[in-house]
Amino acid sequence: PRNVRSGLRHAIEVLRGVDGISFTFFTSRDVVRHPLVAKIVRAYEAFEQKPEETR
Repeated sequence: PRNVRSGLRHAIEVLRGVDGISFTFFTSRDVVRHPLVAKIVRAYEAFEQKPEETR
């Protein structure tokens, strides 16, 4: 929901730098199976580019 911090983002912040833990971030260029999945990834990428106060 809006104005609620993402648990996944929090986990990334907390665990970044912990030895043995890594993260992989995909973009729309990585999606090759289904065009709809690529659209979803692009939508998330566009959302992340917006200033936080306009989300």
